[in-house]
Amino acid sequence: MEYVANPDLDFDQVLHLYQANQWTNYTTHPEMLRQAISHSLYILACFEEGELVGLIRLVGDGYSIIFIQDILVLPDYQGQGIGTRLMKQALNEFKGVYQIHLLTDKTEKTKAFYESLGFIEVGDMECRAYSYLPH
Repeated sequence: MEYVANPDLDFDQVLHLYQANQWTNYTTHPEMLRQAISHSLYILACFEEGELVGLIRLVGDGYSIIFIQDILVLPDYQGQGIGTRLMKQALNEFKGVYQIHLLTDKTEKTKAFYESLGFIEVGDMECRAYSYLPH
């Protein structure tokens, strides 16, 4: 496995990664995904023999806040530590940042993954998080 920061990505491989994980909000709007990728603060990709098998994408200013927007691993490669390594390397890259946030689903598998990396739910911090969806 090779991990590459801010690589030149083959968009067909990117789209395949999102499709394989059924992230239809991106795959039904491929131009939005293309723009989102190109405007990201930081991308760390995992390749095996030139094939994109995992990716983490961060947005933000890189100093006071980052938001972990996407983390994906091809289903056949899940459970091999790729997601954990992507997350740890990305967090290490921005270890001086004041705030690091993410928004994800409510499955126990997802909760266990993020808590194993030291994340805590916002409600456990005596805080609230709000989202605005302009649609």
